[in-house]
Amino acid sequence: MEATIEFLTRTFLLLGSLFSFVYGPPVQKPVAHATVPQVQFALSEVKILAVGDMLFDRSLRRIAETDGGYLFACSEALFAQADFAVGNLEGPITSTSSQSQGSTVGSPENYIFTFPTNTANLLAAHRFGAVNLGNNHIGNFGREGIASTREYLAASGVGYFGGVGGEEPVARTDYNGIKLSFVSHNEFGGTPPEDVAQKISSEKAAGRVVVVYAHWGDEYSTSTTRLRPVAELFANAGASVVIGSHPHVVLGHEYLGQTLVYYSLGNFIFDQYWNADVSHGLALLLRLFSDGTVVAQEYPVALTPDGRTCPIKT
Repeated sequence: MEATIEFLTRTFLLLGSLFSFVYGPPVQKPVAHATVPQVQFALSEVKILAVGDMLFDRSLRRIAETDGGYLFACSEALFAQADFAVGNLEGPITSTSSQSQGSTVGSPENYIFTFPTNTANLLAAHRFGAVNLGNNHIGNFGREGIASTREYLAASGVGYFGGVGGEEPVARTDYNGIKLSFVSHNEFGGTPPEDVAQKISSEKAAGRVVVVYAHWGDEYSTSTTRLRPVAELFANAGASVVIGSHPHVVLGHEYLGQTLVYYSLGNFIFDQYWNADVSHGLALLLRLFSDGTVVAQEYPVALTPDGRTCPIKT
């Protein structure tokens, strides 16, 4: 009897092995708590080199006219990292002769700027996608000077935004699927901050990422006390980043909510060398993402008496 039971047991085991060989192992039921992997989509981004105040007159006029590329000779690597650049153009482009070149320091003529007619091509050659015209020198040659500036920039393919007296256009461009809007706040003859905030809000509502250039503050002052409420207004309106100019010195920066604010980048191309505060500026490599977030990498720069602006090696 025991032999019979052993024979039957071995027979069933053999048949089970043959069944598994022919049909494969038994199907396992899925685990009840298993999760489906989530697909991650990368955000689009654009890299913008943001710089501060730029002057192409006064003691820099001769270089700008004859060999403007020399002014950028040791900052080429900065521009190569970006998809395009943006900065504050501190004066008009006209065919009028310079009044500030060779003028006495401190005289009225020393503060009246006009840039040579090749300036727009110089900016285009160094990958400037747009420049801010909302500042206290853009009107040095009246409305004719502003109109002339826009004509030269448009002919060279360089965008522009800002101005004076309500004539403050927005520069819009689409890059890598990101809709960008550049808005200007000009404390010196521009529209009130509340109007600028409304413009920011409208651009944001249209699905655009908003970059603000704010020409504000007091020259050579490091205080941001009266600037912060305006920055908060722009942040609440939907700006992704606010870049300041006019003080000619580098000021602090902070995030207001999700909005990155740099209160002043100082000088980028200028003929101020009397101390380290004015002869040093800051360039930013901004990474703007399709969801409106922004991060910045800082590049301190030094303005040399020969006219060049050079990154400081760290």
